[in-house]
Amino acid sequence: MDFLEGEVLYFDKPLQWTSFDVVNKTRYVLRRSLGVKKIKVGHAGTLDPLATGVMIVCTGKATKKIDSYLHQDKEYVATLKLGATTPSFDKETEENATFPIDFVTKELVEATLKKFVGEISQVPPLYSAIRVNGTRAYELARKNKDVEIEPRIVRIDKIELLEYNLPHITIKVSCSKGTYIRSLARDIGEELKCGAYLTALQRTKVGEVGLEDCITIEKFQEIIEQENSVL
Repeated sequence: MDFLEGEVLYFDKPLQWTSFDVVNKTRYVLRRSLGVKKIKVGHAGTLDPLATGVMIVCTGKATKKIDSYLHQDKEYVATLKLGATTPSFDKETEENATFPIDFVTKELVEATLKKFVGEISQVPPLYSAIRVNGTRAYELARKNKDVEIEPRIVRIDKIELLEYNLPHITIKVSCSKGTYIRSLARDIGEELKCGAYLTALQRTKVGEVGLEDCITIEKFQEIIEQENSVL
């Protein structure tokens, strides 16, 4: 593989790693194995630290392909907790409200999910990397400053209920780029009138690239070090 000329790598991002952690680790491993001071490395689509799954990383001249991957559809498997909310719409922040869920049934959940299929207007989370007047929204949110984020149109192609085990449900979502699953969790909770937030998220597909095509960071490092030792 010619990483300086350009390669496209498919990683299964670990829990608690930022997208930049993956890029920095990849760059470190390649610089060390190739004996170079600089190598261009970039990722095609951010995943939150609390999310795992498919992350595409490009090196060298292949970084020019990043935009094409950014525009591809995505697939996620998400677990939601019903009956509570958090400011970040996930486990990054503590629960700030709880609600009864005794009226929630599997049939109600399935009927509610169907309402989100198609083009929908979605407000991204306050705790996101979206820039508001030049500053990341999450930086303002963590300082308890008022942040107003404009809604955007996204497309949900399919939502499937995989598990129903109250207070948790697990869903599979096929969607367009720019869709925030945390916001979808919040909106599902609001539609059910019991609140909800994301407790686990795995990106299972980017375009045609699935989890089965990905390797771990550790495996990548092992392969590169083995190749380097042979050379």
